[in-house]
Amino acid sequence: MAKLYFRYGVMGSSKTANALMVRYNYEERGQEALLVKPTVDQRDGARFVASRAGLSHPCIYFSDLQAMTDGEIKRYACIIVDEAQFLTKEEVQYLTHLVDDVNVPVICYGLRADFRGSFFPGSQELMACADIIEEIKTICWCGKKATCNARLDAAGRVTKMGEQVMLGTNDRYIALCRKHWKEGRLSPDE
Repeated sequence: MAKLYFRYGVMGSSKTANALMVRYNYEERGQEALLVKPTVDQRDGARFVASRAGLSHPCIYFSDLQAMTDGEIKRYACIIVDEAQFLTKEEVQYLTHLVDDVNVPVICYGLRADFRGSFFPGSQELMACADIIEEIKTICWCGKKATCNARLDAAGRVTKMGEQVMLGTNDRYIALCRKHWKEGRLSPDE
């Protein structure tokens, strides 16, 4: 029986690397997994997913997935969605259709919350309806588990102001534990 998975973590927790490794594992076993991302994610180029660790693979956009028939989708052993936080509530509900009615497992990777500590729409819906929710962990500079995405302003300080989505600026984010995110503390010297 197919399931909807949501694997979330803060920035830099290797979500995309995990997604690419899962896709490779299916391929290595002679099964085809379809890699998908929302159209808004253009950081790695059109129809391409790349991790900071250097792994990469072509993908399709979510709109391409929705344009496919259920019969076309059935041929895949798994659908893997990267940057799932950018999905809409309706797009997540479409994924539940693929799981429940087409019987294809869907594994989503994404952020749980933004730099202000608020849910992204896709993440909120996945937290509400995913069959299995798993955290991909990484650590803060202090060694505690990082649970927050801090955005840095032009001066390199933590900010909680601005638009929810700022793509292509990975150098402007850092993963912190909740305490240091609240304090805006980026190192032990501050």
